[in-house]
Amino acid sequence: MPELFLACNQPVTPPSIPLQNFADPPGSTKTMSEPILFDSTFTITSFDHNKYDRVARISGEREDLKFSLDIHVELYPVAVGETVQLSLASTLSPDGAKEDPAESKTGWKENKAAEPSLADTYDYVCHGKVYRFEEGNGEFIKVYASFGGLLLFLEGPHKKLSSMRHEYIYLLMKK
Repeated sequence: MPELFLACNQPVTPPSIPLQNFADPPGSTKTMSEPILFDSTFTITSFDHNKYDRVARISGEREDLKFSLDIHVELYPVAVGETVQLSLASTLSPDGAKEDPAESKTGWKENKAAEPSLADTYDYVCHGKVYRFEEGNGEFIKVYASFGGLLLFLEGPHKKLSSMRHEYIYLLMKK
């Protein structure tokens, strides 16, 4: 840390001042936060392809978390025993900047092609909405989301799932 010298040439250490982000003035409408709301790796434990031709319901578990998800099997083929990383994000912007609602009406691929995106590092991406929460056993909660009719059920400890709200989210998966 640099030293300051007073008139008597005695070294004085300046007080430590916490750094603040002054990029956005107070009252600014641009909000930036961590984009990833949930991130975990699961092993696929079941694969049900009986109901629809192109959609299967997969399930997976990990220690204190479990999930069930409808996926388009032609776009993202998986099998029992495979490991997948499942992430939920509030935005595809790596810095956490919220999207402009007017821009999101055209779709995320058309107007964001040249910009870096979280979708660039994942194999399967869906946009949807968290529509329901339920209290489970003790400290566990259940989260339900829909991605254009493809459903997600996620159950786990409240502290791991509490960052989600009734809002639009992105589902991101990779092997």
